[in-house]
Amino acid sequence: MMKKTVELGFFLALALILAYVESLIPFSFGIPGIKMGLPNLIVLLILYRSDIDCDNSKHIRIREALLVNMLRIILSGFLFSNMYAILYALTGACFSFAAMLLGRRVQCFSIIGVSVLGGVSHNIGQIIVAMLVVETFYVGYYIPFLMIAGTVTGAVLGFVAMELWPYLMRYERSGDAGRLG
Repeated sequence: MMKKTVELGFFLALALILAYVESLIPFSFGIPGIKMGLPNLIVLLILYRSDIDCDNSKHIRIREALLVNMLRIILSGFLFSNMYAILYALTGACFSFAAMLLGRRVQCFSIIGVSVLGGVSHNIGQIIVAMLVVETFYVGYYIPFLMIAGTVTGAVLGFVAMELWPYLMRYERSGDAGRLG
């Protein structure tokens, strides 16, 4: 139990650091709401880690990924933005997480494909909230731009996750995964 708590704390800290770095990057193409989604890299990596149960079956770390994702959104919202940003991020994260989990479970997508599903779904969730907050469907005109942005950023993050994956697996297999210091 202690090892899992330390691992999740480590992943949460990494996600918060990436959220802070992302808040410093002036990434805008004249379209509000476009971000790289750097903290989602951590959620993606957690979803692709799997434990072997006592019956030798693998399971996806759904609860761990969801917990880190929700805590990261709430903490980074209070640290780096405001309540509206938390509302948008939570909704986008729910859509994104559901899509990534589905893509991971059906096993017909690569890690890049799952990341793209997450990026596009995140933007769709945020557009729905924007429609409700501003009480107009006109913000729906952003959907094509946000889908392109979600595809590009999702592909980039998926590629980075794919490149980091062997190092994470090597670290876990070495037996040092419980010793982070």
